[in-house]
Amino acid sequence: MTIENYEFYYSFDGDRTQQVILFLHGFMGNSHEFDEAIQLLKHDFCCLKVDLPGHGKTKVLGSGDAYTMTNTAQALIELLDDLQINQCFLVGYSMGGRLALYLTLYFPQRFTKVVLESASPGLQTAGERQERIKRDGQIARKLERCLEKNDFLAFLINWYHQPIFGKIKNHPQFQNLLEIRTQNNPLELAKSLRFMGTGCQPSLWEKLKAHPNPLLLLVGENDRKFVEINEQMAEICQFCQLKIVSNASHNIHFEQPKAFVENIQVFWNA
Repeated sequence: MTIENYEFYYSFDGDRTQQVILFLHGFMGNSHEFDEAIQLLKHDFCCLKVDLPGHGKTKVLGSGDAYTMTNTAQALIELLDDLQINQCFLVGYSMGGRLALYLTLYFPQRFTKVVLESASPGLQTAGERQERIKRDGQIARKLERCLEKNDFLAFLINWYHQPIFGKIKNHPQFQNLLEIRTQNNPLELAKSLRFMGTGCQPSLWEKLKAHPNPLLLLVGENDRKFVEINEQMAEICQFCQLKIVSNASHNIHFEQPKAFVENIQVFWNA
């Protein structure tokens, strides 16, 4: 579907008469990010999956500004309008979680319950943001040099050495995860990182304090960086519920899909 500067790729799983859940994938993912979890949810919900700008089959028709969080969020609201979805549940992972938080803070009437997996409200100071922009720029340049699939694969293997991902490389489906990631265009991923990386996004900490709707914060126990961030989020927002998932790191829905689904089902049915 074409929305101004975007040609969004999306799909539905489940009965359109059921409660709709919008799923937002993480950096280097695509609309199939949550497929295993959706298989467990689609009998009770209608699951809407979208490729975010710079990812999958979605095409950005405008300039670099079209990749920003602010413009992407507005475009997603317009997509929901075109699909005649006035309200829905929302699930976002990592980058998609940051975007989901932005959406619920700025459009609270549209999202009745929201699940944020391994997400954050961004960086709190200008100095932190500038340092992160510099670092993300270095990563973007590495992506831009991935001219062959094998170059991109080497980048991905190195990417998953980061401590937040724990022992994800030992997962029996890790090679399949890599194969799905290589279906993205590294040049488009670089644009996404430059314009919607953590350093570029607006800090959402102050706005989070006054958020009136229920939020479920999911983090893996082995992802200590995001456990600390989400503990701070739960402290400042009275409507945040924090759940720490055992035997998981950053990518909970991949490592522990059943625990991921069970947590959000309890939250949604409360």
